[in-house]
Amino acid sequence: MAKESKGQRIARIKEEKSGLDVLENIYEYAIYSKAVDPEDIDRFKWYGLYLQNKDPLTPDDETQYFMSRIKLVKGSINIDQMRALAGISKDFAKGTATFTTRSDLQFHNIRVRDLPEIFFRLNQVGLTTVYAAGDVPRNIATCPVAGVDKSEIYDVSEIATELYDYIGGNKSLVNLPRKYKIGISGCSKHCMGHEIQDLAFTAVEFENNEILFDVCVGGGLGSNKQFSIHIGYVKPEQVLSTTKAVTEIYRDFGLRENRNKARLGHLIDEWGIEKFKEKLDEYLDFKLKNEIVQEYTPYRQREHYGIHDSKISGESYVGCAINGGTITGDGLYNLADIMQKHGAKTIKVTPTQNFVVVDVPTQNANDLAKDLSLLEMDANPNPFKARSISCTGAKFCKYGISETKNVAIDLINYLNKKFPDFNETVSISLNGCPNSCSLPYLVDIGLAGKKFKDENGETIAGFDLVLGGNLEGNKSVFGEKMKLKIKPNEVNEVVENILIKYLESSKKQLNLFLKDLLHSDEFATYDFKNKK
Repeated sequence: MAKESKGQRIARIKEEKSGLDVLENIYEYAIYSKAVDPEDIDRFKWYGLYLQNKDPLTPDDETQYFMSRIKLVKGSINIDQMRALAGISKDFAKGTATFTTRSDLQFHNIRVRDLPEIFFRLNQVGLTTVYAAGDVPRNIATCPVAGVDKSEIYDVSEIATELYDYIGGNKSLVNLPRKYKIGISGCSKHCMGHEIQDLAFTAVEFENNEILFDVCVGGGLGSNKQFSIHIGYVKPEQVLSTTKAVTEIYRDFGLRENRNKARLGHLIDEWGIEKFKEKLDEYLDFKLKNEIVQEYTPYRQREHYGIHDSKISGESYVGCAINGGTITGDGLYNLADIMQKHGAKTIKVTPTQNFVVVDVPTQNANDLAKDLSLLEMDANPNPFKARSISCTGAKFCKYGISETKNVAIDLINYLNKKFPDFNETVSISLNGCPNSCSLPYLVDIGLAGKKFKDENGETIAGFDLVLGGNLEGNKSVFGEKMKLKIKPNEVNEVVENILIKYLESSKKQLNLFLKDLLHSDEFATYDFKNKK
């Protein structure tokens, strides 16, 4: 009999047992210390669990460790939840805790035997791991300052709640062809990143003060690396119906034969956008409006740092950057204590692995920001820290080739010392493998994990260099991979040399400099590893 392909195997195990039904098995494995069935390991994803790499520092430890992803609705964590998460981190995750680019929180080093207690503690404070991973709708991407930002185009809080109510644990969506990512935002800075969602709604205000949502479909960064396609506009009250229609089309017609060709964007490629829109019309009792394509904020400017007056009288919000999303259990405890001290209750995690304290009494906002800065949680981050993100990396991720978190932190500190007066935000990504979890193809300077042979013929784990990416609506471009392999100890100097070359040029914007450099005769002879 022919060997199953990966796609065939996953399709079979999903048909044999729903991912949601593995919860009973999780408790059995935990209580009776049973070995986990390899096929249930795949189903564990429906509860936010991924098998992780063995820790290279403890190679003799045979324990099966998992990454656990907590789904944060609207990216929100209140003080009680923060303390519960900190306790889980300290008691069961060896102090780990990181924010993700989908506004979730992840633990590492989780043992199956501890899952019942972890699930209990999460449930006590209204948190869940259900549908944090797997072939299901993932956490909805939205703006962290929805409802409090004075400059927002539209407060999407209520619509986002409707969407969460629809997708959260919805058993009719338990077996999608692949993962499925939805975003909705009324942000004037377009921080949600609609260009890379499977389905996205972005508020636009027209000249007659009418608010409509730009509907985009088919974006993605994996095997379907492409920007989403604008298909029209809907009214706020039509967002939920449109979401249901697109989601059901994907569920019922998505391509399931090959997991590498199973995202919504692949279905649209197969059908063509016109056929997709025709099918969507069959599901809706209204027509999308075909207004003009809008202009959007460049990626490097999509942030909410600093202290800002809120829409809510007497309150402010404070946006802070942390290093590579690494918050830790101690960091969560300390953040909760500082917030309580200054009368704040809630943070929202951002799409760049950072956070915003959204409800600070205005008279306390400066003092809160000062206290957080002592923990390297910066309301006024340097231009390298502000837009740097990093994935899990080789330390924990089974797909990881290269270490990322520590490399990213070292790079940020190095650049800040080398360029203390640099005043332009630089978007940087450290990705531990050739995939795109930390968006290396969307930033000014991306580093993607790669194995290659060094000058001695030894295979090492380093990085590909990717330059010139940007999200900006229909002006979006993917970065270009250079014919250059970088060792981990070369990362700092290579990035430094790129910035030196930029500062020596006549260009006034790094992204424009990189665009010109990539298409110039000079680029062919430029040595990134040596200063000129």
